[in-house]
Order: sequence, then structure tokens, then C-alpha cells
Amino acid sequence: MYKKYSTSWIKHLDFILIDIFSMHVAYIIAFWIRFHAERNWQLPYMDAQYRQIGIVMTLMCILTAIMFRSFSGVLKRNHNREVFETIKHVVLVLGMVMLYQFLMQQNEGYSRFVIFITMALYVFFGYGFRMAYKISRRKRLIAKKSFLLITTKERAEKTVKNLKEAANNGIKLKGLIFYGSDDKGQEYEEIPVVANISDAVEYICREWIDEVFIDLSREEAGVNKLISELIEMGVTVHLNLDETDELLGQNYMVEKIGIYTVITTSINFVTPFMMFIKRMIDIIGGLIGSIFTLILSIILAPFILIKSPGPLFFKQERIGLNGKRFKMIKFRSMYMDAEERKKELMEQNRVSDGMMFKLDWDPRIIGNVELPDGTKKTGIGEFIRKTSLDEFPQFLNVLKGDMSLVGTRPPTKDEWEKYQLHHRARLAVKPGITGMWQVSGRSDITDFEKVVKLDTQYISNWSLWLDIKILFKTVGIVLRHKGAM
Repeated sequence: MYKKYSTSWIKHLDFILIDIFSMHVAYIIAFWIRFHAERNWQLPYMDAQYRQIGIVMTLMCILTAIMFRSFSGVLKRNHNREVFETIKHVVLVLGMVMLYQFLMQQNEGYSRFVIFITMALYVFFGYGFRMAYKISRRKRLIAKKSFLLITTKERAEKTVKNLKEAANNGIKLKGLIFYGSDDKGQEYEEIPVVANISDAVEYICREWIDEVFIDLSREEAGVNKLISELIEMGVTVHLNLDETDELLGQNYMVEKIGIYTVITTSINFVTPFMMFIKRMIDIIGGLIGSIFTLILSIILAPFILIKSPGPLFFKQERIGLNGKRFKMIKFRSMYMDAEERKKELMEQNRVSDGMMFKLDWDPRIIGNVELPDGTKKTGIGEFIRKTSLDEFPQFLNVLKGDMSLVGTRPPTKDEWEKYQLHHRARLAVKPGITGMWQVSGRSDITDFEKVVKLDTQYISNWSLWLDIKILFKTVGIVLRHKGAM
């Protein structure tokens, strides 16, 4: 999967943004306390001088967080420590603001009362928002990030204990595999032994495993082959640095997992900042797309429901990031019995290995009718599929976080069950409404291995610029299809 790497303050960017938000909440309230009667609840940013002060405080907040590492170890702090660190951060921000005002000789024309009340409230809101976000983030990390430990029985006691103690960093041991012993189906320290080393790769391929921690001696046979197969699947692999040489020629980095220094190797490395920007783009795009979805629902509903009574939306279980199952939403373009009729039409599937299902002309689509003379007529269902209007409800999946605007197409459950090891790499990222496959031929590509190659290429070379290019290409393709209708 993508592995996020951290560079000092960047990994705490979310906390910095929350801190800036809490500071501005304090600033607005302080301004209202001082001027609500005179300025009728006006925001401070409407006044040029107070707008400048707001900008200065924001910059000083960022500089303080970077220079004094205000959020170093933030997830491990208890309540008392967080109070102390919050007060220290606010005092430093206040000092830097005062120093700036002194050096720039901007000591007149504004209320110092507003500044000091802001800082007092900043302590209150800063602490409150930090603690609330920490609780939320810990739960989210632990719930989403599952680890599989591969080790020997001799090493297990110490390693399991240390990884359990690192739970606040999002480490959740989902299972164990012992090298050199057959304990499958048993438990060790309340952690299930999920497989033997011989079937480890197959188990990881079929289960929802985010990352694998390998604590084995470098002399153990088959370790390098195991690592290569896991990387091919798109799984992030951590190796205890004390027991391994550098993985020359592979994409790797050195980081900490609990008390262990490890080499982490993955199909790609992405900064938290880049993932934050990608998620922001998804949210903005999801909101805009959801508005269009509402408008399209009003327009399309009569055409769909008159031709085929039933629900307007079609929900289907798909396999997403690392095997996570979710309900993908589309405008219903097929008759209600489409899934039952799929088996009858399997012989006409253009994808011979059955890894995807495509027909040249699909009688299950609403409005598609074969006339007595053999002429094949299309209707509303074909129209919304050709113009990709049926995809719009997926913007709701994007807002929910199950999908992204750009990614790989999520397989159905029956397709997923046929996957080989290297196919799993497609699920190393969130599935997308569009992606490399869609802008590189879409319906014309019937070779599933080519689809996998395009998806792997996207994951390995991912960047925000690549997402933007794919989005623009997608818009162009959709507009050309509409023009051809």
C-alpha cells in the first residue's frame, strides 16, 4: 500500500491546523468582548489593522510549532502534560507576536486587551480541540491500521509486548504467524495464530491486512522471497533493522515502530501533507458532485422509474482499500433482475478470464430491447452509462471516505475471490471514481492484466499532479461521449 513518511513538523500538520483554528476562534471572541457594542458584532478581519494582526498571529503560531516542536510526541501526552505544553506554546506565540510588533513599531492603534484575551482563550480552546482530536485520531488509527506479525516463538514474547505498548501509534495486532512451527488456529497472548509460514502470502492476500511486521533473523530461509511477494501485492512491510541488511534497489525508508527501528518498504511513499491535500480535494469535489447528484436525481428519476419500477439508486458491495468492504452507490441503469441474469450471459463476457464483466450489448440495461428483426435498441440506461451519469452518486462514497475522486476501480466480491497475488496491489489505495484505466481506453481494454498494470503504474508514480491530469482527462472523455450521443 501507500506508506506515509514523516518529515518533522509535516507529520503534525493536522494538529497545527487545528491549533490555528482554535486561535482564530479565540481571536473572534476576544474582539467581540471588546468591541461588540461599538462595532455591532463585526468580525476582526473586516478591519485592516486587526486583519493584519490575525495574519501575524497565524504565522507566529506556525513558526512556533516548527521552531519549538510544539507537537512532538503529542499523541503520547497525558492531560496534565498537554495543559503544560499548550500554555508553553501560547506564551511563545504571544512573545513572538509582541516581538514582531516591537520590531515593526506597530504598537499603536490597536487594543492590547484583545491580544491578551485572545491568548487566554487560546489556551482554553487550544487544549480542548487538541484533546478532542487526539481521542478521535487514536480511535481512528487503531481501528483502521491492522498489523500482522511474523516472528519465531523465541522472539514472540518480547515483540508482542512491545507492539501492544505501541497501540497509541495506531498499531493493532490482528494476527501472528510463527516461523518454523505449526500453530495455526491457536492463540498466543490472546492474539490468533492465523496461518503457517507456508500459506502466509495466501492469507495476507485474502484478508484485510494493512502492514506486516517481520521480526526474523536474516539467516532464516525464504525471508527475501516473502518480502518480494508482499511488496508485489502492495502490502507495506516493516523489517527489524537490527536483523536485516539494507534492501538495495527497493523503495524503502528507516522509521520507528514502537521501540524498534525498522526498514519499511512499500510500493510508494506519500507524505501526510500530500494525503491531506488529496483528502481536501476529495471533500471539495465530493460536495460539488453531490449537489449535481441531487439535481440529476430529480431529472433522471422519472425516466428510470417509469421504464423499470424500483429504487432509483443501485447499491453493490465492493472491495476497497486493503480488502475493506463498502456499498458503492450508482444510479440504477439496469433492470431489477440484472444480477440473476448475469450468470446466463457469462458466455458473452468480453473478458475471457472472468476477472471483469463486459458485454458488447447488455439486455439487462434499462431500455435495451432486441426487436423481432434482430435490431438492438438502446434506452435511458445505456444513455446514462455512456455519459457516465450513473457514476455521480459515488461522490457520496467520496464524502464518506470509502472512495477517492481518483484511484483504482473497486472489484466486486466474486471478482476479488479470483484475484492472484499481484492483483491485490490494485487495492493498495482507495478506489476512485476515475483512474488510469478509465482515461486509457476504458471499455476498449478487456485484458485484465493490462488494467492491473495501469493501476500499479498509477500507485507507483502517484502525485497530486497525476491526479489533476487524470481528472482533466476524465472530464474531456465524458464531454466527448456526450457530444457523440
